[in-house]
Amino acid sequence: MARNFKSSVLAMTLFAGSVFGASAATAADVLKVGTEGTYAPFEFVDINNKGQLIGYDIDIMAAVAKDLGMELEVVNMPFDGLIPALMTQQIDAIAAAMSITEDRAKKVTFSDPYYKSGLSIIVRKDSQDKYKTADDLKDQTLCAQIGTTGFMTANKISGKVTAFNTQPEVFLELQSGGCEAVVNDRPVNLYYLVQNKDVAAVELKDILSAEEYGIAVRKGNTELQEKINASLKKLKESGEFGKIHKKWFNVEE
Repeated sequence: MARNFKSSVLAMTLFAGSVFGASAATAADVLKVGTEGTYAPFEFVDINNKGQLIGYDIDIMAAVAKDLGMELEVVNMPFDGLIPALMTQQIDAIAAAMSITEDRAKKVTFSDPYYKSGLSIIVRKDSQDKYKTADDLKDQTLCAQIGTTGFMTANKISGKVTAFNTQPEVFLELQSGGCEAVVNDRPVNLYYLVQNKDVAAVELKDILSAEEYGIAVRKGNTELQEKINASLKKLKESGEFGKIHKKWFNVEE
Protein backbone atom coordinates (compact mmCIF):
# COMPACT_ATOMS: atom_id res chain seq x y z
CA MET A 1 0.00 0.00 0.00
CA ALA A 2 1.14 3.53 0.83
CA ARG A 3 1.46 4.61 -2.81
CA ASN A 4 -0.97 7.42 -2.03
CA PHE A 5 1.06 8.40 1.08
CA LYS A 6 -1.99 7.68 3.23
CA SER A 7 -0.89 7.01 6.79
CA SER A 8 -2.45 5.86 10.00
CA VAL A 9 -0.92 6.51 13.36
CA LEU A 10 -0.41 3.25 15.19
CA ALA A 11 -2.30 3.27 18.44
CA MET A 12 0.73 2.42 20.48
CA THR A 13 2.43 4.27 23.29
CA LEU A 14 5.30 2.90 25.32
CA PHE A 15 5.87 4.13 28.84
CA ALA A 16 9.33 3.91 30.32
CA GLY A 17 7.57 3.57 33.62
CA SER A 18 6.80 -0.01 32.63
CA VAL A 19 10.49 -0.49 31.88
CA PHE A 20 11.79 1.11 35.05
CA GLY A 21 8.88 0.30 37.34
CA ALA A 22 8.20 4.01 37.83
CA SER A 23 4.91 5.31 39.13
CA ALA A 24 2.68 7.82 37.37
CA ALA A 25 4.34 11.18 36.85
CA THR A 26 3.23 14.72 36.13
CA ALA A 27 3.56 16.16 32.62
CA ALA A 28 6.72 18.00 33.69
CA ASP A 29 8.32 14.68 34.66
CA VAL A 30 7.53 12.99 31.33
CA LEU A 31 9.77 13.05 28.25
CA LYS A 32 7.44 12.46 25.33
CA VAL A 33 9.39 11.18 22.34
CA GLY A 34 8.08 10.57 18.83
CA THR A 35 9.37 7.80 16.58
CA GLU A 36 8.32 5.72 13.56
CA GLY A 37 8.24 2.08 14.52
CA THR A 38 9.05 0.24 11.29
CA TYR A 39 12.75 1.07 11.08
CA ALA A 40 14.59 -1.94 12.45
CA PRO A 41 16.94 -2.12 14.22
CA PHE A 42 16.47 1.49 15.40
CA GLU A 43 12.78 1.29 16.27
CA PHE A 44 10.32 -1.49 15.48
CA VAL A 45 7.46 -3.48 16.97
CA ASP A 46 8.30 -6.58 18.98
CA ILE A 47 5.59 -8.99 17.87
CA ASN A 48 6.67 -11.43 20.56
CA ASN A 49 6.12 -9.00 23.43
CA LYS A 50 2.62 -7.52 23.23
CA GLY A 51 3.52 -5.23 20.33
CA GLN A 52 5.92 -3.06 22.31
CA LEU A 53 8.38 -0.80 20.52
CA ILE A 54 12.00 -1.89 20.82
CA GLY A 55 15.27 -0.96 19.16
CA TYR A 56 18.47 1.02 19.38
CA ASP A 57 16.81 4.45 19.61
CA ILE A 58 14.31 3.21 22.18
CA ASP A 59 17.11 1.93 24.42
CA ILE A 60 19.09 5.16 24.01
CA MET A 61 16.11 7.33 24.95
CA ALA A 62 15.18 5.06 27.87
CA ALA A 63 18.72 5.54 29.21
CA VAL A 64 18.56 9.31 28.63
CA ALA A 65 15.21 9.60 30.42
CA LYS A 66 16.49 7.52 33.33
CA ASP A 67 19.54 9.78 33.63
CA LEU A 68 17.29 12.85 33.62
CA GLY A 69 15.02 11.32 36.26
CA MET A 70 12.07 11.41 33.89
CA GLU A 71 9.46 8.97 32.71
CA LEU A 72 9.74 8.14 29.01
CA GLU A 73 6.67 8.05 26.81
CA VAL A 74 7.27 6.91 23.22
CA VAL A 75 4.65 7.74 20.59
CA ASN A 76 4.62 5.85 17.30
CA MET A 77 3.60 7.85 14.22
CA PRO A 78 4.42 8.19 10.49
CA PHE A 79 7.91 9.54 9.83
CA ASP A 80 6.68 12.52 7.83
CA GLY A 81 4.44 13.54 10.76
CA LEU A 82 7.22 13.67 13.36
CA ILE A 83 8.52 17.20 12.76
CA PRO A 84 5.00 18.70 12.50
CA ALA A 85 4.10 16.94 15.78
CA LEU A 86 7.21 18.39 17.41
CA MET A 87 6.52 21.90 16.11
CA THR A 88 2.93 21.78 17.43
CA GLN A 89 4.09 20.56 20.88
CA GLN A 90 2.46 17.14 20.63
CA ILE A 91 5.84 15.62 21.52
CA ASP A 92 8.99 16.91 23.21
CA ALA A 93 11.61 15.24 21.04
CA ILE A 94 12.17 12.94 18.07
CA ALA A 95 14.34 9.82 18.17
CA ALA A 96 13.87 8.09 14.84
CA ALA A 97 17.24 7.56 13.15
CA MET A 98 16.80 11.12 11.87
CA SER A 99 19.74 12.43 9.85
CA ILE A 100 20.94 15.92 10.71
CA THR A 101 20.40 18.05 7.60
CA GLU A 102 20.42 21.78 6.91
CA ASP A 103 16.79 21.71 5.84
CA ARG A 104 15.62 19.95 9.00
CA ALA A 105 17.80 22.20 11.17
CA LYS A 106 15.71 25.14 9.95
CA LYS A 107 12.68 23.61 11.68
CA VAL A 108 14.15 21.80 14.71
CA THR A 109 17.14 21.94 17.06
CA PHE A 110 19.32 18.83 17.03
CA SER A 111 21.31 17.23 19.80
CA ASP A 112 24.94 16.29 19.31
CA PRO A 113 25.22 13.41 16.81
CA TYR A 114 24.74 10.02 18.45
CA TYR A 115 25.11 7.70 15.45
CA LYS A 116 27.09 7.88 12.20
CA SER A 117 25.43 6.28 9.21
CA GLY A 118 25.42 6.32 5.41
CA LEU A 119 23.12 5.47 2.54
CA SER A 120 23.37 2.33 0.44
CA ILE A 121 21.43 0.58 -2.30
CA ILE A 122 19.88 -2.89 -2.36
CA VAL A 123 18.92 -4.67 -5.58
CA ARG A 124 17.57 -8.13 -6.34
CA LYS A 125 20.22 -10.78 -6.94
CA ASP A 126 18.95 -11.39 -10.45
CA SER A 127 19.75 -7.73 -11.23
CA GLN A 128 23.19 -7.44 -9.66
CA ASP A 129 25.02 -7.92 -12.98
CA LYS A 130 22.87 -5.20 -14.56
CA TYR A 131 23.09 -2.69 -11.71
CA LYS A 132 26.57 -2.37 -10.19
CA THR A 133 26.63 1.35 -9.30
CA ALA A 134 24.15 4.13 -8.58
CA ASP A 135 24.75 5.51 -12.09
CA ASP A 136 23.38 2.27 -13.56
CA LEU A 137 20.03 3.03 -11.94
CA LYS A 138 19.46 6.31 -13.74
CA ASP A 139 15.88 6.46 -15.08
CA GLN A 140 14.99 3.20 -13.30
CA THR A 141 12.13 2.96 -10.81
CA LEU A 142 13.47 3.16 -7.24
CA CYS A 143 11.65 2.91 -3.93
CA ALA A 144 12.25 4.56 -0.57
CA GLN A 145 10.48 5.71 2.57
CA ILE A 146 8.85 9.11 2.26
CA GLY A 147 10.51 11.98 4.12
CA THR A 148 13.87 10.23 4.52
CA THR A 149 17.27 11.16 3.11
CA GLY A 150 17.07 7.88 1.20
CA PHE A 151 14.01 9.23 -0.60
CA MET A 152 15.78 12.53 -1.33
CA THR A 153 18.85 10.74 -2.68
CA ALA A 154 16.76 8.34 -4.77
CA ASN A 155 15.22 11.35 -6.49
CA LYS A 156 18.70 12.60 -7.38
CA ILE A 157 19.63 9.23 -8.86
CA SER A 158 16.43 8.75 -10.83
CA GLY A 159 13.34 10.77 -11.58
CA LYS A 160 11.21 7.70 -10.96
CA VAL A 161 10.77 7.10 -7.23
CA THR A 162 7.90 5.32 -5.52
CA ALA A 163 7.49 6.46 -1.92
CA PHE A 164 6.13 4.36 0.93
CA ASN A 165 5.23 5.13 4.52
CA THR A 166 7.18 2.25 6.07
CA GLN A 167 10.35 0.26 5.45
CA PRO A 168 8.60 -3.15 5.25
CA GLU A 169 6.52 -1.81 2.36
CA VAL A 170 9.68 -0.59 0.63
CA PHE A 171 11.37 -3.99 0.85
CA LEU A 172 8.22 -5.83 -0.24
CA GLU A 173 8.02 -3.61 -3.32
CA LEU A 174 11.57 -4.58 -4.26
CA GLN A 175 10.85 -8.29 -3.74
CA SER A 176 7.71 -8.12 -5.89
CA GLY A 177 9.56 -6.41 -8.73
CA GLY A 178 7.74 -3.11 -8.37
CA CYS A 179 11.04 -1.23 -8.29
CA GLU A 180 14.62 -1.98 -9.26
CA ALA A 181 16.36 -0.84 -6.09
CA VAL A 182 15.93 0.44 -2.55
CA VAL A 183 17.84 3.50 -1.32
CA ASN A 184 18.07 3.48 2.44
CA ASP A 185 20.23 3.98 5.53
CA ARG A 186 22.96 1.34 5.37
CA PRO A 187 22.47 -0.13 8.88
CA VAL A 188 18.78 -0.70 8.11
CA ASN A 189 19.64 -2.32 4.77
CA LEU A 190 22.23 -4.56 6.41
CA TYR A 191 19.87 -5.54 9.23
CA TYR A 192 17.23 -6.45 6.65
CA LEU A 193 19.66 -8.67 4.73
CA VAL A 194 20.86 -10.40 7.92
CA GLN A 195 17.32 -11.01 9.17
CA ASN A 196 16.07 -12.19 5.75
CA LYS A 197 18.82 -14.45 4.46
CA ASP A 198 16.33 -16.31 2.26
CA VAL A 199 15.54 -13.11 0.33
CA ALA A 200 17.37 -12.87 -3.00
CA ALA A 201 18.79 -9.37 -2.56
CA VAL A 202 22.26 -7.84 -2.34
CA GLU A 203 23.82 -4.51 -1.39
CA LEU A 204 25.75 -2.53 -4.00
CA LYS A 205 29.30 -1.53 -3.08
CA ASP A 206 28.57 2.20 -3.37
CA ILE A 207 28.14 3.99 -0.03
CA LEU A 208 26.34 7.13 -1.13
CA SER A 209 26.91 9.47 1.78
CA ALA A 210 28.01 9.77 5.37
CA GLU A 211 25.28 10.95 7.70
CA GLU A 212 24.89 11.58 11.41
CA TYR A 213 21.73 11.01 13.41
CA GLY A 214 20.54 13.49 16.02
CA ILE A 215 17.72 13.74 18.54
CA ALA A 216 15.46 16.61 17.55
CA VAL A 217 13.76 19.04 19.95
CA ARG A 218 11.65 22.10 19.23
CA LYS A 219 13.50 24.93 17.55
CA GLY A 220 15.30 27.00 20.15
CA ASN A 221 14.68 24.61 23.05
CA THR A 222 18.31 24.75 24.12
CA GLU A 223 17.45 23.71 27.70
CA LEU A 224 16.27 20.26 26.62
CA GLN A 225 18.99 20.04 23.97
CA GLU A 226 21.69 20.64 26.59
CA LYS A 227 20.16 18.10 28.97
CA ILE A 228 20.06 15.45 26.24
CA ASN A 229 23.62 16.26 25.18
CA ALA A 230 24.84 15.92 28.76
CA SER A 231 23.08 12.56 29.13
CA LEU A 232 24.49 11.25 25.84
CA LYS A 233 27.97 12.23 27.01
CA LYS A 234 27.46 10.39 30.31
CA LEU A 235 26.22 7.29 28.52
CA LYS A 236 29.30 7.23 26.32
CA GLU A 237 31.69 7.79 29.21
CA SER A 238 30.05 5.08 31.35
CA GLY A 239 30.12 2.49 28.58
CA GLU A 240 26.32 2.16 28.48
CA PHE A 241 26.24 3.60 24.97
CA GLY A 242 28.64 0.93 23.77
CA LYS A 243 26.58 -1.85 25.37
CA ILE A 244 23.45 -0.68 23.55
CA HIS A 245 25.35 -0.50 20.26
CA LYS A 246 26.73 -4.02 20.75
CA LYS A 247 23.25 -5.32 21.56
CA TRP A 248 21.73 -4.14 18.28
CA PHE A 249 24.63 -4.25 15.82
CA ASN A 250 26.76 -7.03 17.32
CA VAL A 251 29.88 -4.87 16.96
CA GLU A 252 31.56 -2.34 19.24
CA GLU A 253 30.63 1.29 18.68
